[in-house]
Amino acid sequence: MTDINKTIEDLGRSFEEFKSTHTQELNALKAGNSTADFQAKQDKINADIDRLQQEVEDAHTKIAAAQMGAGGGSGPKDKEYSDAFSAHMKKGDVQAALNKGADAEGGYLTPTEWDRTITDKLVLVSPMRQICGVQTTSKNAYTKLFNMGGTASGWVGETAARPETATGTLQPMTITTGEIYANPAATQQILDDAEINLEAWLAGEVQTEFAKQEGLAFLSGDGVNKPKGLLTYVTGGTNATAHPFGAIAQVNSGAAAAITTDGIVDIVYSLPSAFTGNARFIMNRKTQGLVRKLKDGQGNYIWQPSYVAGQPATLAGFAVTEVPDMPDVAANANAVMFGDFKQGYLIVDRIGVRVLRDPYTKKPYVLFYTTKRVGGAVVNPECMRSLKIAASA
Repeated sequence: MTDINKTIEDLGRSFEEFKSTHTQELNALKAGNSTADFQAKQDKINADIDRLQQEVEDAHTKIAAAQMGAGGGSGPKDKEYSDAFSAHMKKGDVQAALNKGADAEGGYLTPTEWDRTITDKLVLVSPMRQICGVQTTSKNAYTKLFNMGGTASGWVGETAARPETATGTLQPMTITTGEIYANPAATQQILDDAEINLEAWLAGEVQTEFAKQEGLAFLSGDGVNKPKGLLTYVTGGTNATAHPFGAIAQVNSGAAAAITTDGIVDIVYSLPSAFTGNARFIMNRKTQGLVRKLKDGQGNYIWQPSYVAGQPATLAGFAVTEVPDMPDVAANANAVMFGDFKQGYLIVDRIGVRVLRDPYTKKPYVLFYTTKRVGGAVVNPECMRSLKIAASA
């Protein structure tokens, strides 16, 4: 905690220096003087802010891990199966305990605690899993019903007739799961000789690959054997008509190829107040570097670094989450999104991770073909907005 507090203090000082240098650059620009020196200094400070902000965000992740109890010391709930699974990973032994995890294709369900470890790590690594809703299911798909309205009513007198009124309608939407896989390898000698925690090693390999693939799919996936990405539901996107409630509305940034303060204010106030309580911005780090320079009408910077351990940086008073796969700022790009993503986007996890031990395909390596089924879709487009880089209409 002492280290994170010092990092936050350093971040605050760097941001103050950034603001001072930015002001000097603007003054030199107005006076018609060269701004090259100020830009170089500002770029250096900006890089320092990025580094310090990343350290703060890493600390937030560790705090979240502690709150989740990730890596807790409690023993396995299915020790017999865990031991049998470990023996199978090392030597290929097939014991009776593994039978409860066998499927028709010869794969094995991983132990409960191993599966939970993978899930916990994905939550910590993937920003989308941190901010969106997550639902587990034992089926291949998850269906949700939406009330399309239509219920009618009327005023009547004390003794007047009360004829039947119209009834509201429901419309279903099904989120199917796609299969994501990783195929890490280890030599048989390492498995025979090394005193390593195989489950931890394999979990790390799987987590890295799954997080990379999931992060991209949750944003831009086309829905073919993968989730339907959040950005595909924005007006004009491939899934803009897929949801019963319509598309995610767009707000223009206020400039053809840039973000403006007015654009940020517009997107905040375009969101219904019912959804602002848990609303946040998502954007990539490069975009954060641009919004960091924006000021309000009183000359105050609308981006503020984190000043409290466990709290993110803010923009216009709302939390900012860095999502690396968000588009860069460019003409007509949806570079920023704002809203309550917990209500807006649902990730569906098919319970169970499967591992197939393959010692034959790539000798002398043993491959661990690992699969997990996951889906995702927008469940409420009304609680999110997209900032399109375009001049105001």
